Amino acid sequence: MAKREESIRKIEERAKTLRRHIVTMLGEARSGHPGGSLSIADLVATLYFEIMNHDSQNPQWEKRDRLVLSKGHAAPAVYAALAEAGYFPVKELMGLRKVGQMLQGHPDMKNTPGIEASTGSLGQGLSMANGMALAAQLDQRSSRIYVILGDGELQEGQVWEAAMTSAHRKLDNLMAFVDYNGLQIDGKVTDVKSLDRIGERFASFGWHVLEIDGHNVGAILQADETARQTKGRPTVAVCRTIKGKGVSFMENLGNWHGVAPNAEQVQTALGELEI
Repeated sequence: MAKREESIRKIEERAKTLRRHIVTMLGEARSGHPGGSLSIADLVATLYFEIMNHDSQNPQWEKRDRLVLSKGHAAPAVYAALAEAGYFPVKELMGLRKVGQMLQGHPDMKNTPGIEASTGSLGQGLSMANGMALAAQLDQRSSRIYVILGDGELQEGQVWEAAMTSAHRKLDNLMAFVDYNGLQIDGKVTDVKSLDRIGERFASFGWHVLEIDGHNVGAILQADETARQTKGRPTVAVCRTIKGKGVSFMENLGNWHGVAPNAEQVQTALGELEI
């Protein structure tokens, strides 16, 4: 138990480091999406530093686990994790969204080591993850495939077409996480197009459904363990999160969906995120 608690503490510290990187690089870029990047920091830290089997020195290792960031605008969270994991130098983070640099506003698998899918057009990531999971099964590889979806993204019809395929193909090596922070670029998700009972919707398509606190590292780890034990169908964890988590003046405010902090706000946020 003590060992697990220590592991969780270290992941929480990693998540705080990711949040510091997110705030700093967005401030430097003067554009980007802080709210949804901060809301998945705990999940991303847990995946890269505890759950996923991957190798920063061999990004194309055939037996690696893969993460598809379907909500591609939250790329800063994944970029920060990749840098901390050693896929590229941390200094590259300061090139976010700059012409000719490695890290663009949305993930680019051709130019960024560790990125598994080029995403940005919402609704497409689960389809890509399906293909990866099916390929792993056909090749009899032990690789697991993870995909992070936004709650507003679930308004895209392709997500549900893909969800049908996941269950039909019995992709039990696939796990989805829904970043359910309740806000999207145009306001509250419930006002734009209601998505109540997300878990029930996935269950009706044949998925194994878990509902967790998306900021609780222990709950994320337990969800993954449960998914690994679930055979014959994919698993989705509907993660209750807070948009802008970790920065008080951003939390639960939709206007921080796609607005970068200014220099003064960066310093305030970094002060709150002291390790």
